[in-house]
Amino acid sequence: MRKHLLKIGTGIALIAVASCGDKEKPYVERPADDIYLKGYNELLKSDYKDAAESFDEVERQHPYSDWATRGQLMAAYASYLNGDYDKSIGTLDAFIQLHPGYKNIDYAYYLRSLNYYDRILAVTRDQKNTFEALNALSTVVKKFPNSKYARDAQLKKDLVNDHLAGKEMTVGRYYMSQELYLAAINRFQTVVDAYPRTTHIAEALHRLVECYLAVGLRKEAQCVAAVLGHNYPGSEWYADTYYLLKGQDLRPAWIKMEEGSWIDRLMNMKVF
Repeated sequence: MRKHLLKIGTGIALIAVASCGDKEKPYVERPADDIYLKGYNELLKSDYKDAAESFDEVERQHPYSDWATRGQLMAAYASYLNGDYDKSIGTLDAFIQLHPGYKNIDYAYYLRSLNYYDRILAVTRDQKNTFEALNALSTVVKKFPNSKYARDAQLKKDLVNDHLAGKEMTVGRYYMSQELYLAAINRFQTVVDAYPRTTHIAEALHRLVECYLAVGLRKEAQCVAAVLGHNYPGSEWYADTYYLLKGQDLRPAWIKMEEGSWIDRLMNMKVF
């Protein structure tokens, strides 16, 4: 009986110790500006996680104060700096819904776009965040065209479009390497149609010429070459295209073709 009671007593003691270990910090109410200042100082010291918690505490203790509104936005910023992108986005979504007329609402939208933009992966990886970033940046530009964040949002939007075009180019080149020319044509045509202002457009047009020649569609190749020559007459891509169609190299004499290059291989295909 004593052994049994001893076991029970030991179990209760262990539970009590565990309860003490799991005990939350005691709630201490403080002025809103004091908590906010604490978060701000932690932010300056790059203690982003602690800063986010302090700014959240402002809202928890003083939910209807002006400090709470500021704190919510600063909590999202601290989470963003800490790499807690999903948490930052969640905070910003709630902020935008609760305070649509806030004086710095444009920044909330801009910060939301950065949470996606900073997670863009290489063109060989999944591009979900890239599309999310494009949508979020487009919202900033559309809703706040006169905002001080609009110009940077537009610049990043252009970079995102260039990135997406690069993804299409990568896939298109792969299809070409496998001699899947029709699939490659679809990819390069997507670049021409959907991303006409990107840095990839001249190459996309040239690759279309290559693909059309590879499948024996010389007339289509000539039409695309005409577009390339009209828009990029001085580019190396047009020089390569001209060589494919005319057998004459327009590039400066110091630029020599390497024996066995892709041009030589295409010329030896005898499809023209």
